Amino acid sequence: MVVKRGVKQDSTNKLILVCDDVADNCFFFQTILEMEGYEVEIVESGAAALAFLESKRPDLLLLDVMMPVMNGYEVVHRIKNNSLLESLPIVLITADEKAFFQKEFDVLVYGVVRKPVDPDALIKYVQAALQLGHH
Repeated sequence: MVVKRGVKQDSTNKLILVCDDVADNCFFFQTILEMEGYEVEIVESGAAALAFLESKRPDLLLLDVMMPVMNGYEVVHRIKNNSLLESLPIVLITADEKAFFQKEFDVLVYGVVRKPVDPDALIKYVQAALQLGHH
């Protein structure tokens, strides 16, 4: 794979918030994203993600669907009901893709990445979401 210089530079100073209740997953995503040049912040619950968003706005939210207490769908719903955050690009991560597509989903997300996560697929979704999010 040939990486064009412009693609790498695009990721500079882009902040991605990763929200997953499994620390190993967070580490995995952080490693992949930082290798691509992104800044990464980690939170391990939906409530922590919402608290983070009150003080700082990332360029993208990478959000696990299956979490205790407040799942990813609830987090997305709350974000999209906040006029300051409604345009935030969100990419969901789930092992249960069927459940996602069966769910009545009234909010815009930029993609769904399946677990186990393929690093190349993750980067493609992130890059696409960031490009779409800035139009």
